[in-house]
Amino acid sequence: MVRIRLKRIGAKNQPVFRIVVADARSPRDGRCIEELGTYWPLKATDNVKLDLERARYWIRRGAQPTDTVASFIRRLSRAAAEAGPAAQPGASS
Repeated sequence: MVRIRLKRIGAKNQPVFRIVVADARSPRDGRCIEELGTYWPLKATDNVKLDLERARYWIRRGAQPTDTVASFIRRLSRAAAEAGPAAQPGASS
């Protein structure tokens, strides 16, 4: 099974996480298949960067996001929908 989850890369008392696609059997900070974005929990605003298209691709292929990553995907999808189709990548002007 493939999971979309967080991988910690930050220093002590300065957490930073990568949002990665990894095999469910690999350790939290172990080898990953693909990196999709980053999450800075101590940053007040704009603390999640995520490639939504790649996340959706992996979910279509059967990857299961963790609860935290699923909330990021929902939040960013909602923000992209509110911004309108012109703000989405690949939209023609």
